[in-house]
Amino acid sequence: MPAITASLVAELRAKTDAPMMECKKALTEADGDLDRAEEILRVKLGNKAGKAASRVTAEGIVAAFIEGNTGALLELNCETDFVTKNDDFLAFGKALAEVVAKQGPADVAALSALDLNGTTVEATRTGLIGKIGENMTIRRFKRFAGDSQLVSYLHGTRIGVVVEFTGDEVAAKDVAMHIAAMKPVSLSADQVPAELIAKERSVAEQKAAESGKPADIVAKMVEGSVQKFLKEVSLFNQPFVKNDKQTVEQMLKAANTTVKGFTLYVVGEGIEKKQDDFAAEVAAQVAAAKGQ
Repeated sequence: MPAITASLVAELRAKTDAPMMECKKALTEADGDLDRAEEILRVKLGNKAGKAASRVTAEGIVAAFIEGNTGALLELNCETDFVTKNDDFLAFGKALAEVVAKQGPADVAALSALDLNGTTVEATRTGLIGKIGENMTIRRFKRFAGDSQLVSYLHGTRIGVVVEFTGDEVAAKDVAMHIAAMKPVSLSADQVPAELIAKERSVAEQKAAESGKPADIVAKMVEGSVQKFLKEVSLFNQPFVKNDKQTVEQMLKAANTTVKGFTLYVVGEGIEKKQDDFAAEVAAQVAAAKGQ
C-alpha cells in the first residue's frame, strides 16, 4: 500500500472539508486512492464531505465580453487575492475577453500571440508580471458566435456565466444569476455526465447497503437517490431562485424563452492552492495521533 503522506491527507481534506483523522482513515481504507477515499467519506459523513465545489483554491478573475451574438468568457489567474483588485490586472482580463470574442483564437497559445494595443498578448502579460511582481496565467476561455442571443452575469469577479438563448433577455439574465448561485452541471437530467451519475450511484448503493433493508427496498432507495441528484444538478429541474414554487423550466416557458446552453466559470475551480503550512500541521497531528 502506498504511504499515506501528510500532503495526501491535506489534499483530501481540502476537497472534502472532513476532519483530518477521518481523511487519513479513508485514505488507508482506499489504499491511497484519492477518489475512492473521497467516496468513502461521502458515504460515512454525507453532505459534510461534499464541499469540494465551494472550496475555491486559486485566485484570479472571470471576465466577459458580448457584442451582438458574439461573446467570450475568460478566466485569468494570479497568485494572491490582492492582485485581483489591481486596476491593470482587471483591465487586462476585460481586454482579453474582447480579443477572444472578436478574433476567435483556438486556444491559449493562439490568444497569447494575438495583438493587444500594439504588442502581443504575451508581451502584455509578461510586462504586467514585471510591473505587479506576481505571476499570472490565462487559464481558459470560451467563445460564442452563432444565431443565439447572449447574456452574461458576473458575480463580483470570481463567478461568471454566459447564457445562450432566444426570447426574453430579462428572463435569460435571471437564469444566468440562478446558474451563478445554484451551479448546475447541465441543462437537463439526460445531459448529466455519465461519470457523475456513476459516482453518485456508487455512493447511494453503499449508503443503502448499510441500512440492512431487503434488496428490493435497497434498489428503490438507490434509484430515488440518483433521481434526486439528477434534479438537483440539472438547470431545468432546479427550483428557480427567485420563486422556488416553480422550476427554471416552468419560468422560461412562462416567459416564452428558450435556453440553448450555458457556460459557468468559477475562479480556481479544480486548482489546488499550495498550502505548505497546513501540510505541516497535518503531519504534526498525524504523528501525535500515532504516539497516543
